Amino acid sequence: MSDLSRIDHLVLAGPDLEALGEWWAGVAGQPATPGGSHTGVGTRNELIGIDGTTYIELIGPDLEQPKPADPRPFEIDRRSAHAFARFALAVDDVDAVAATLGEHGFETGPVIAMERTRPDGVRLAWKLCVPPTEELAMVMPFFIQWDDAAHPAADLNPECSLESLSISHPNGAAISAAVEAATGSKLDISDGAASLEAVLRFANSGDELTIRSTAG
Repeated sequence: MSDLSRIDHLVLAGPDLEALGEWWAGVAGQPATPGGSHTGVGTRNELIGIDGTTYIELIGPDLEQPKPADPRPFEIDRRSAHAFARFALAVDDVDAVAATLGEHGFETGPVIAMERTRPDGVRLAWKLCVPPTEELAMVMPFFIQWDDAAHPAADLNPECSLESLSISHPNGAAISAAVEAATGSKLDISDGAASLEAVLRFANSGDELTIRSTAG
């Protein structure tokens, strides 16, 4: 069974953030919390609390920003519907994580510094490293190190719990070994086509929702 304790957030990505937010409000019975814009990246997000250190990110294009020179993350520009796109693990030293992954054959490229400003004016900043290829990126988590500011989940009401995370990949054993060496977190990755699936349970109703890396 995968260790869920270091999961920082799950990413639901779509081509239209307003539509994604409306879908979430419909299935959850309440809207997500506005997050903010990712300056220069061309995206904006909304957030849903799981606990004080874990959340769900709804992300889509920010139409108030100019179209970025590079493609938006999470294949947003190519999506026709929303899907469970990625998940992130929280780490204390993202540079060390990137180095260890490289030693295990998974070069991440440079560590990236990012920031966004919440609607209340609070600035959030973080560093991350991402898997080297798109296929790996859907299954291998990306790794995030927050600065000294409060974690985004700290101010969110817990709206759902993460009941399970299911991962499969043809090279799952090597991915799991690299992640465990870099972070100490164990991921149970079954042998099969690359896919992600998570089961959420809503706090207000007890109902379950399954999110998948396939669209919808």
